[in-house]
Amino acid sequence: MTRTGSALIAAVVLIAVPCLHGQTTPAAISQPTPAAISNDLGKLRSLSDQERPAATIKAAHEIAALPPGIEKVQLADRASQRVTEGDQGHAALQAVADALSMALSQTAIRTRGAEVPEPYMDLARLVRYEGVSVSLDDPLFRKALDTLAADEAAVSKADFTLTDIHNTKWTLSDLRGKIVLVNFWATWCPPCRSEMPILDAIYTHYRNEGLIILSITDESPLTVVPFLAGKEYHPPVLIDSNDAVHKQFHILGIPKTFVFDREGRLVGEAIDQSTQQQFLSLLARANLKPE
Repeated sequence: MTRTGSALIAAVVLIAVPCLHGQTTPAAISQPTPAAISNDLGKLRSLSDQERPAATIKAAHEIAALPPGIEKVQLADRASQRVTEGDQGHAALQAVADALSMALSQTAIRTRGAEVPEPYMDLARLVRYEGVSVSLDDPLFRKALDTLAADEAAVSKADFTLTDIHNTKWTLSDLRGKIVLVNFWATWCPPCRSEMPILDAIYTHYRNEGLIILSITDESPLTVVPFLAGKEYHPPVLIDSNDAVHKQFHILGIPKTFVFDREGRLVGEAIDQSTQQQFLSLLARANLKPE
């Protein structure tokens, strides 16, 4: 996931150290430094789809073996934002969730005001949308889960009207009867760019069956139009110039995808870069039948 903003961790308090969920703590023999782990996390996007899951699991175990502290939380949270890019499998997702859950159980993060710190939100996203389980007993984690549920309820009632780069207006509620996939993206976002050929192929294949894909960006047409020039990308590209729709959908990181069925009900959500199979699985919830 590529962040559109950053979360501030105000202060930390060290507390007791539990074991990694479902595993023993990895041995600290030849434990890589935080800098080395950070460097490895930075290389994940350059790895092949076959190499990435094992590298992610390795990084998660190395993070789990670090001593408690804010640096451990930050590395685990960064790993949580990489493991959801593409389909790395349940083992990688669970390993990262375990590492982040451990880090948060060891280092309590104090908040300012009512906002839930981003590491708790990222862990809650893994649990709610990626099918992992953790044993973290923390009021901030529970609040993060409640926040996601509330955000989802708000999105299910959302409506908007935006203009695309060809000056055509699109209103979400006018698309009842269609299956609508709403994808938030930007030209500067590598995972977003990786999704574009997949979304284009799905759109061109299924649009005659009533599929609409709305690609929403908050960038200027002066940026978007030259970027798309010469590219085979057919879904409508809508401009959210004042971020009003981004805020309505609670977008803090991109890419982010929502699927609405023909009755306008929210039936699926992807929190990061998706593969073709992951997109088709989301659309199947709206009763689009892959061929």
